[in-house]
Amino acid sequence: MKIPVTSAFGFVVVLSAALQGAPDPHWLGHDRERPLPPVVNPGTASSQEQPGVPPSDATVLFDGKDTAAWVAMDGSPTKWIAKDGALECVPGSGYVRTLQSFGDCQLHVEWAAPNPPHGDSQGRGNSGVFFGVDRYEVQVLDSYGNKTYADGSAASAYGQYPPLVNASRPPGQWQTYDIVWTAPRFDEEGNLIRKARETVFHNGVLVQNNVELTGPTGWIGRAPYKAHPERLPIAFQDHGNPVRFRNIWVRELGHHRHKEFMLSDAVLESYVGDYPRGKDVTTVRRLPDGLLAMHFAGADLVLHAASPTKFYALTTDVQVEFDPTATPKKIKVTVGED
Repeated sequence: MKIPVTSAFGFVVVLSAALQGAPDPHWLGHDRERPLPPVVNPGTASSQEQPGVPPSDATVLFDGKDTAAWVAMDGSPTKWIAKDGALECVPGSGYVRTLQSFGDCQLHVEWAAPNPPHGDSQGRGNSGVFFGVDRYEVQVLDSYGNKTYADGSAASAYGQYPPLVNASRPPGQWQTYDIVWTAPRFDEEGNLIRKARETVFHNGVLVQNNVELTGPTGWIGRAPYKAHPERLPIAFQDHGNPVRFRNIWVRELGHHRHKEFMLSDAVLESYVGDYPRGKDVTTVRRLPDGLLAMHFAGADLVLHAASPTKFYALTTDVQVEFDPTATPKKIKVTVGED
């Protein structure tokens, strides 16, 4: 018997629209001048035998072929492997994260716990899907006939919200998470102005209904929010079990002028230093979460990576390009121009 792997395409599209809040007051009801939504091919659902096709506007993070979109947490090559069309955790190799960073998004993940199962409770088929690099976890666990604490079950907002129901399939079978993630927001002083929220469908069943996180998830205690960028990598946990993942894709919500990446520590460190500019000096230093700080023309700017060598600021149209091959090191800064 073929068991369909349900993807909650329709549900997520509706929820994404709802997250936008009240109707735009700049348009009349039924305004004939209002632009129509862009057309997206919705793709196809997966089966146990075959992964589905992502929506046409999705960023594909794993298509069964290689680990090109994934790195270790410090940005070095990951030790996880692509095997038989799946991204497989190598126990003891550490977490894996995306190169690209994402804010509010729709994330689709398919995963399978090892079969035959080994261990029990939190030691059986354990991994996790993290937003904000490693801050906010949706639990991955073999919860099929496996008792554990409620807020550590499969599809829990770990340590905070148990799933509404246990929609788990047996170990070895492919399961799906469709997650609508709304990142927290902080003001310029680092004060929290909006908490993180998430909605989760497990195998097509609603299990987290726009829950508001109290802060980062964790095993012991509930840590408070600390300011961080809106867009950060997505990560999977190495909890010592060879959990497999496939058909991983994301649709970033909202409008962003540039893609954003978290580069390796080694690359970021190579850009740190002083760059002479006539009688002045442009200074670049490290910040947390893959960012750089630049003192330029009397102003302090935060730089976000758009590629391995190109960066941009959010507050002013400042674009920066590093030349890693030059000796001494060179930097090109443009303001409001190409």
